[in-house]
Amino acid sequence: MISNGTSRIAMCLEYDGSNYHGWQIQKGVVTVQEALEEAVSSVADEQVQVITAGRTDAGVHATGQIVHYDTRSNRSGQAWLRGINSNLPKSVVVSWVLPVPATFHARYSALTRSYRYVLLNRPVRPTYLARRVSWDYRPLDLTKMKVAAKPLLGEHDFNAYRAVSCQSNTSTRIIHELEINQKESWIWFDIKANGFLKHMVRNIVGVLVAIGAGESEPGWSSEVLETRDRTMGGVTATADGLYLCGVSYSAGYNLPPAPPPCRFW
Repeated sequence: MISNGTSRIAMCLEYDGSNYHGWQIQKGVVTVQEALEEAVSSVADEQVQVITAGRTDAGVHATGQIVHYDTRSNRSGQAWLRGINSNLPKSVVVSWVLPVPATFHARYSALTRSYRYVLLNRPVRPTYLARRVSWDYRPLDLTKMKVAAKPLLGEHDFNAYRAVSCQSNTSTRIIHELEINQKESWIWFDIKANGFLKHMVRNIVGVLVAIGAGESEPGWSSEVLETRDRTMGGVTATADGLYLCGVSYSAGYNLPPAPPPCRFW
């Protein structure tokens, strides 16, 4: 309970971002936040604003997005879950709903955020997975990409790996994990950090894929990093293959573990 009978509720969300203009409400376009707020408000019988752990860009998907909202409505967790999902479009679903203390904040309480980038590496483009995975027809060298990923681990100024339009006051971030794996024609990049800049994951993947394709040597990833100049980086990878897979918080909040990340193999 916060005050005046208001409770704070947290929930986990997954969505197919293909047809959304990103998370944040914007005039004249369809967004995930707008769809969710309409669904929650309908169940709550009051106008509700939701706060997210991370604002995904247009076309980006999620399997473990975390949000919270404050409400005066008294509903059970099951009532919230069933009611909200019945009011959401098929491309968005809530996987769990829980009451949380007033100290919990989906964005500011987050310790880390994890993304997975899924790439189909074969001569022909995807069909039924179009807009849900990325694609590159060129043979990619996994070993070279893994070597190139190592210098990006730890705390760095990632100014060269963020979008020119990024409005964050600081470009310093800490990457805790950056792993690249492959199974048959599938390659996936797992990145966990304390936070991400606009297009940061997609710009990192763009550089690593260029190295994997033989356009540059593995050392290029650190050269780009050291320039702190976005114009020295590579092509920004498409949004199609990017998924927000999880957000971690203090164990004291007792939130369920993140759902398994997306798999297509």
